[in-house]
Amino acid sequence: MTTFVDRVELHVAAGNGGHGCASVHREKFKPLGGPDGGNGGRGGDVILVVDQSVTTLLEYHHSPHRKATNGKPGEGGNRAGKDGQDLVLYVPDGTVVLDKKGNVLADLVGHGTTYVAAEGGRGGLGNAALSSARRKAPGFALLGVPGDLQDIVLELKTVADVALVGYPSAGKSSLISVLSAAKPKIADYPFTTLVPNLGVVTAGSTVYTIADVPGLIPGASQGRGLGLEFLRHVERCSVLVHVLDTATLESDRDPVSDLDIIEEELKQYGGLEDRPRIVVLNKIDIPDGQDLADMIRPDLEERGYRVFEVSAVARTGLKELSFALAEIVGEARAAKPVEEATRIVIRPKAVDDAGFTVVYDEHEDVYRVRGEKPERWVRQTDFNNDEAVGYLADRLNRLGVEDALLKAGAHAGDGVAIGSEENAVVFDWEPSLIAGAEMLGRRGEDHRLEAPRPAAQRRRDRQAEHDEADQEYDEFNPF
Repeated sequence: MTTFVDRVELHVAAGNGGHGCASVHREKFKPLGGPDGGNGGRGGDVILVVDQSVTTLLEYHHSPHRKATNGKPGEGGNRAGKDGQDLVLYVPDGTVVLDKKGNVLADLVGHGTTYVAAEGGRGGLGNAALSSARRKAPGFALLGVPGDLQDIVLELKTVADVALVGYPSAGKSSLISVLSAAKPKIADYPFTTLVPNLGVVTAGSTVYTIADVPGLIPGASQGRGLGLEFLRHVERCSVLVHVLDTATLESDRDPVSDLDIIEEELKQYGGLEDRPRIVVLNKIDIPDGQDLADMIRPDLEERGYRVFEVSAVARTGLKELSFALAEIVGEARAAKPVEEATRIVIRPKAVDDAGFTVVYDEHEDVYRVRGEKPERWVRQTDFNNDEAVGYLADRLNRLGVEDALLKAGAHAGDGVAIGSEENAVVFDWEPSLIAGAEMLGRRGEDHRLEAPRPAAQRRRDRQAEHDEADQEYDEFNPF
């Protein structure tokens, strides 16, 4: 049964915003007391929070679909809808958030670090908030905006100061058990350790964490064995410790060759070239092990490695090793730049940024409008209410969409699509010189709303208009 998971794909959905309410205040002797529809509540966010008590992503492996609650709709009497409740997901320290393409969205390190994985939708405004001097009694309200839907990948990269690497059964688990209070599973056969073990070591005034990386064998960087699955856990370490077995029973192996093979796998994985290395010759309590350690130590020191001879079973050489690791960890911590106070970075928009773009789509024969505001306004519009559609036209006109369409070459009757190809609202454009409440007929109606024509019909109509103009020109100019 799976007990440790360090990579999951998570499907998160934020809460939808509640719809605004269209209501008119009524009481005795005052049947039309003005609009009193309340605003809809905001949808809940999906928030990732680092919790040091969480060590695995197992919970999200079993239930990868998570959704925050929706905002409540507004009500009459100026009663606003209740906001949706945020969904907080606790993740281990060292969790990296990526999108489906592998781009890093957030690197969550440090207890309490937060990241909003999906943002809740805005609540729609009620007709009380939409009323103005020109629109005294709106017969509509804005709809709530749907919450974000995100597919993200969570990867756990263990936050440890020291990483133990080496062949299976080299004694990494035994070493971590005697250096710290960790109690990993220990046996004399390969792949005993199926998950990274983490321990805390105290050496003098320095406290540091130590982890062993299981399953490193030839080809691990290409996915053989378990190495590729757990190599990510050494990326954050300050020092790499090669644990070499000086008493191996396999005739085709020796400690120096094991070191070269592991180094090659680390090189293929990449990103670890600058980490200091220490070599630990383990199992010197066995006579043959001590003899082999004495034989290969000069060669390793000639390569520039600091070498320590230890026995996890006899508990010899451990004090010198732990203090040497503490010294390297302390130097690495001192070399890190001091964290500066949180700064607010202000990135003003360019003076010529209109907030939207208008591009002609030849394939669909429409002028496509893209932008955060226009697309949000479309989602907030109740297209069953002509007055709401007129209000949308007013907003787009004030934003400058109509002028941009004219500059792009659009003519009356051309198709206009607001939004992406997958989720767009398409209509026939009818330019107007004025816009506002004075264009409305009866309350709740707007003559600017007409059923959209198919693209083929629009092309035929334009061609007919051109043919008619050519015919009139030929009649007026017989020569």
